[in-house]
Amino acid sequence: MESFSAAAQILTLTVNPALDISTSTAEVVAEHKLRCSTSRLAPGGGGVNVSRVVRRLGGRTVALFTAGGPLGDAYRRLVEGERVPSVVVPIEGSTRESFTVDDTANGSQYRFVLAGPHLSDREWRSCLDYVSQTVSPGGYLVASGSLPPGVPDDFYARVVRLARNAGARCVVDSTGPALAAALTEGTFLVAPSRRELETHVGSSLDTAQSRLEAASALIADGGAEYVALTLGAEGAVLASREETYALKAPVVDAVSSVGAGDSFLAGFVLRLSQGRSVQDAFRTAVAAGAAAVTTPASELCRREDVERFELGLSPEAGRKAL
Repeated sequence: MESFSAAAQILTLTVNPALDISTSTAEVVAEHKLRCSTSRLAPGGGGVNVSRVVRRLGGRTVALFTAGGPLGDAYRRLVEGERVPSVVVPIEGSTRESFTVDDTANGSQYRFVLAGPHLSDREWRSCLDYVSQTVSPGGYLVASGSLPPGVPDDFYARVVRLARNAGARCVVDSTGPALAAALTEGTFLVAPSRRELETHVGSSLDTAQSRLEAASALIADGGAEYVALTLGAEGAVLASREETYALKAPVVDAVSSVGAGDSFLAGFVLRLSQGRSVQDAFRTAVAAGAAAVTTPASELCRREDVERFELGLSPEAGRKAL
């Protein structure tokens, strides 16, 4: 197996990447041929998106991902085109696609996410082997995205254990049973959206108090040291055992929400890997998430926008911040 230098501070893991196709049409109408604009291709998937943003913001990263078939070949070329160092786990199945269509008549955006390829036991166990060889002691491991068919629900829990044994901090960004299993191992950080946290706790989180209680419960149970709850245009909150921080998102002209959560996570982990404070990392995270919303489809954020938004943000601390 190929091995990367332990000097890479941020390793991302994407076991279910997607070749993102984005386009636009005048109006989405059922049972009609929809003439679309020129399509754009990008290497999507949570972990790879995090690496793409870390790279754009000047950080060091290695993206570990699966790839198979002709679509997998195209995917790898796109990652290489963005100069993101990578470790590729070959699989028999074909890398999946996802596509985004913007309706220019009313500004709506339609996102279609296809099922991933089935991974054999050998393939998903190979992913774990690559993680153990590549994770950097003292660094960060970001395991992000959905699990494809064939991969057990406790996969991310196993990843958390590998990171802990290697002396790395593990960040998990997923949903459902995969997230629940990872929390039993004790993650460094989880970053759910409000809807994802509602799904996890099984109830609506309409009030500030209910959000605080839900985030605090994850920490009290030992599931995470930090919970970053993203709230879209409302901003985000960050909870730990000691205190909470809240930030309102900058007011922007929203173009696409694709990749905003991944950009948020990338900004947070990057600043921590650079030795910055949690407050600084949180500010960069919110700035990166807002910057991603201003770009079309899966373009993610631009460094100059992130740095501009950072200047106007100052986290508010306190247990009442939520």
